[in-house]
Amino acid sequence: MPKQIAAVVVGNALEFYDFVTYSFFAVQIGRSLFPGDSDRSLMLSLGTFGIGFLSRPLGGLLIGRYADRKGRKPAMILSFSLMGIGLVGLALTPSYAIAGMAAPALAVLFRLIQGFALGGEVGPNTAWLLEAAPPGRRGLYVSLHMATADVGVLVAGLVGFVLSSALSSAQFDAWGWRIAFLLGAAIVPFGLALRRTLDETLSPAKEEVAEASLRPVLATAAAGMIVLGAATIANYTLQYINTYAQTTLHMAVNVAFGATLVLGAVSVACDLAAGWLADRFGRKRTLLLPWLSLILLAVPAYLFVSAVRTPAALFATTAFLSLVHIMGSTPAMLLVLEAIPARVRAGAMGLIYAGAISVFGGTAQPLIRKLIEWTGNPVAPGWYMAGAVACGLAATFFIREARVEPARKD
Repeated sequence: MPKQIAAVVVGNALEFYDFVTYSFFAVQIGRSLFPGDSDRSLMLSLGTFGIGFLSRPLGGLLIGRYADRKGRKPAMILSFSLMGIGLVGLALTPSYAIAGMAAPALAVLFRLIQGFALGGEVGPNTAWLLEAAPPGRRGLYVSLHMATADVGVLVAGLVGFVLSSALSSAQFDAWGWRIAFLLGAAIVPFGLALRRTLDETLSPAKEEVAEASLRPVLATAAAGMIVLGAATIANYTLQYINTYAQTTLHMAVNVAFGATLVLGAVSVACDLAAGWLADRFGRKRTLLLPWLSLILLAVPAYLFVSAVRTPAALFATTAFLSLVHIMGSTPAMLLVLEAIPARVRAGAMGLIYAGAISVFGGTAQPLIRKLIEWTGNPVAPGWYMAGAVACGLAATFFIREARVEPARKD
């Protein structure tokens, strides 16, 4: 039912909103909750943002296994409740001036809870969407997960833009950033109420499947880690476009944020389109052309924008790279998800996804920055993205594609 689909995808959007909101307000959080001058407090704040990646694999494993044993519904209620605790806790953490070292300690604690919750959300969420989908609509249903995650990121950026425009610098640093978290927290009770109405998609028959050899699952997991790692590197390279535009291309801040909005809008639209195409033409056939285009054209795209350095060139490059990335990455994630047996689907997918994010997502942007510094070449992000996607495309050939069911004709 639409109400149940909404309960799953709205909760997913809020969890991603919560996780990435911290990164948009890292400067203000640093000034409020951490000691030292601006540079030191920012580094401590960014370090705390990174800590959230450390707990994601643990959340993916524990909550995912809980979903495989007890059901998708209780696991999603658990992850959503934990994210609510992280949201409220971080928003209400007293400043360093008031609480001393208790402030950064609490920030680290709540960040770990956020990472654990988001790591545990992905597996049950995608498994429920896959299992709830009617014949021939699995790709479209699972693409709702990726689309709403991108909506969460887009909304977080818009909230930051509005708050930073409406408040003075002092207000923004003191309490303005807390509003962003409290806005998300206000939705938590409604999200929990909706999730309690969910039907369970893990049937008893699936729970009673006899244990088989883990070797095929491990082989799929290894290839899946490479595939999702490639998608993650492409995603975080594109999310670096804001910083890249300001620090490497020396463009205005509002132009850089404009590129971020282009990235978000194109990603949301392409997620759904990619899911629909994957249902019609298959997972591997749908991802092949976009990822080949990304491999071949990422470097020329960065050459173009670094040579022209105009807002139009930046927006066009961002839109193109976002399109080919999403049109390939969405069916790639679906390919991995369907290849995992139902009895271990939520736990395995959560762990693979969280592991790829932690290893490749957490290191992508610092590594890109270092590559630009070491080489002095503004095209370095394009080479990094192209190389990663080439590895991911090769790994797809080691994953067996599930048979696509035809859509019902009502």
